[in-house]
Amino acid sequence: MIVANNMILNIIIIVYFIYFHLFSLFFRGGIIHLQKIKYLNEIFLDWKLFGIYSDPKVVKSGGKWLFLAYFGGFLFRGISSINLDDKGRLAIPTRYREELHDCCDRQMVVTVAVNEQCIGEHGCLWLYPLPEWEKLELTISKLPTLNKMAGKLRRFVIGNASECEMDGQGRLLLPEKLRKFSQMDKKIVLVGQLNKFEIWNDDAWLAKEQEWLDGGDNEGLDELGALSF
Repeated sequence: MIVANNMILNIIIIVYFIYFHLFSLFFRGGIIHLQKIKYLNEIFLDWKLFGIYSDPKVVKSGGKWLFLAYFGGFLFRGISSINLDDKGRLAIPTRYREELHDCCDRQMVVTVAVNEQCIGEHGCLWLYPLPEWEKLELTISKLPTLNKMAGKLRRFVIGNASECEMDGQGRLLLPEKLRKFSQMDKKIVLVGQLNKFEIWNDDAWLAKEQEWLDGGDNEGLDELGALSF
């Protein structure tokens, strides 16, 4: 009877998910982050049984909260000013740590950042949770081998990628080569970009902010259509 009741409750949760979140899936490109949903019973919800999600690392249940991975998307937002320590480590802000632990077991990948023209972004690195990085690798692997821009992405973005692990205190070591490439010494800025983070050296970020405030660059504006805020 208990098993039957649990199955019924799980089905109700699935119906809730489908009904209330498909709109977000279609109109936000599937970037739906881990949601905290109050769950009064300690029931293990096996998403694999229902074919919704197959990676057990991003599904955590028990006690008061149930963490649901909606189509494997993440949502990182906000800007944080951080100081690197003497070893070149940055401390991930507390508000991201639990989600990073649950979604990727603290395994991440850092690499050089590129701009819209596939040119290296001065003073900037990209930091991905491992599952999101693997999606990017798969996308790049499908690009034409002899395409010049695709070659640049493989050579520099994939070539400079380095795996890193957030330790128990939320610290992440940036490789010395990437710190030198992006001229990161002490003060840095961590910028949430939905499925990844940008890491900027402080001077480069201030320059990028000023460039945005000055305006004048309307490239790509037409493609946004009737976007409203």
